[in-house]
Amino acid sequence: MPSSFEQFILQFADVIGYLAATLTTSAFVPQAWMTWKTRSAHGVSLGMYSVFVVGVACWLLYGISLHAWPVIVANAITLSLATFILIMKIRFG
Repeated sequence: MPSSFEQFILQFADVIGYLAATLTTSAFVPQAWMTWKTRSAHGVSLGMYSVFVVGVACWLLYGISLHAWPVIVANAITLSLATFILIMKIRFG
């Protein structure tokens, strides 16, 4: 059984994880919004987003295998946003 200090450290680590998840995931919102609004993905790299989507899917599977909720939540949302941007790139160019 972890001590109260160890429990505090684990909870603090989760808070840091959720904060990191919120910041890094929210960074995709402006790109997704701009792509949707302008119906243009000219400045988006197809190669980069293709590799990124696969990488984020791997992180999501990793988080699921560890039952690491900050990793799962962040990567599920990021995967959705990045896939949306990738689809818009394929559709609108």
